[in-house]
Amino acid sequence: MRARFWVGAATLLLAGGVAAWLLRAGPRGEPGPTAGDVLRFHSRPRLDPDRVSVVVPAHRTAPGYVFVAVKRGPGQDGPMIVDDRGHVVWFRPAPAGMAATGFRVQRYRGRPVLTWWQGRTRFGHGMGVYVILDRRYREVARVRAGNGYEADLHAFRLTPQGTAYFSVYAPRAMDLTAVGGARDGAILDSIVQEVDVARGRVLWEWHSADHVPVTEGVTSPRRGRPHDYFHVNAIDVDRDGNLLISARNTHAIYKVSRRTGAIIWRLGGKHSDFAFGAGARFAFQHDVHRRPDGTISLFDNEATPAQAQQSRGLVLRLDMRRRTARVVRAYTHPDKLLAGAEGNVQTLRNGDVFVGWGPQEHVSELSRGGRLLFDLRLPPGSDTYQAFRSPWQGEPLDRPALAARRAGGRVTAWASWNGATELRGWELLAGDDPADLRPVATAPRRDFETALTARTGARWVAVRALGADGRPLALSQPTAVGD
Repeated sequence: MRARFWVGAATLLLAGGVAAWLLRAGPRGEPGPTAGDVLRFHSRPRLDPDRVSVVVPAHRTAPGYVFVAVKRGPGQDGPMIVDDRGHVVWFRPAPAGMAATGFRVQRYRGRPVLTWWQGRTRFGHGMGVYVILDRRYREVARVRAGNGYEADLHAFRLTPQGTAYFSVYAPRAMDLTAVGGARDGAILDSIVQEVDVARGRVLWEWHSADHVPVTEGVTSPRRGRPHDYFHVNAIDVDRDGNLLISARNTHAIYKVSRRTGAIIWRLGGKHSDFAFGAGARFAFQHDVHRRPDGTISLFDNEATPAQAQQSRGLVLRLDMRRRTARVVRAYTHPDKLLAGAEGNVQTLRNGDVFVGWGPQEHVSELSRGGRLLFDLRLPPGSDTYQAFRSPWQGEPLDRPALAARRAGGRVTAWASWNGATELRGWELLAGDDPADLRPVATAPRRDFETALTARTGARWVAVRALGADGRPLALSQPTAVGD
């Protein structure tokens, strides 16, 4: 009952609008978005995703596609798969008035799936659900928070046991006089839940307010808002089954006992259990992971407010006996990007790292040694909270889409098949009977949408999707040719 009361209170307290940094229109001195930053398609007129531009072409990169969920762009927001040329492979618009974040490939019940959060945001927090799709883009599940809460946007981690860990925010009454606030104040309690995906049952729940005092926060209370002293933004399952939880607003990573909820150790913040070597200290961090070699990776924002000149991907090695932390590697962007929010560092199988720079609009792959191998840019003013590279095989259930138009004695057809990763080319079929169409042209796949042209007076056309070696994959519905 208490949870439902405070969730209702959150809606009232947070209804004043989105935080100022969420309304940023682009870095100072840079132009705003233009019409060219939005993609438009003849065959899929209801899809208007943002254009992703290649700044540094891919060179010796890891295999796979790029997964982003663009928000606040000039086009439709939503999860999007793009290839190394910046071409859209799959896109799904977010529902009207909602955002999507954290789009990536994970594994559920032993199979690769697509996951993302979608919902509404207020002051940097989310109220929504997590969506899971299979390789045919069918919805497998929607994961919701339990106990009267709503799922937050920051962290969603599927486990081999068929469960999911994710973040939740909820107001909670708190005496804030120790940090310069009101005696009858309120905090935003950072909550971690583990939920059985298939059954929706809460298996485990942890509250920052029960384990971390408000005095560990580095930010000050703001009038009219619950004090977000902790700000959970990453959850990882450590090798021993306990959890690593990142708190942006304490500058710390907490190792938490899965059995008792007690804090085993703190890395960073006001009461760190580890001494830091040169350059190892971090601030306002995101995306904490235990890597296979035992090191810990994180995105070190260093803002806001600015603590350094640029953000970085950071890999640390902890010496548990001496209780020290030292830098193994640090990854920066040549443009010295400083991300005031968001961001992530994904370690790829070949040793590269894939970095999302949050509101700085860039998505990059860097070699183990820090060389920039690939760089994409989103439209001005937009961002993706995280970005990932992963192999993916998508086989959509729907048919290819087609639009056609006649000009003089020629017909131009535009073909697309949203999400088809095996698509390599197209065949144009034409005829006066929709049940009897013959091939008249072929073309390799060039982008999300491919144009085919043929000299024909036929009244009907269709397109056939072709895979490797010209293997037929699927046929569109016949379409009457318009003028």
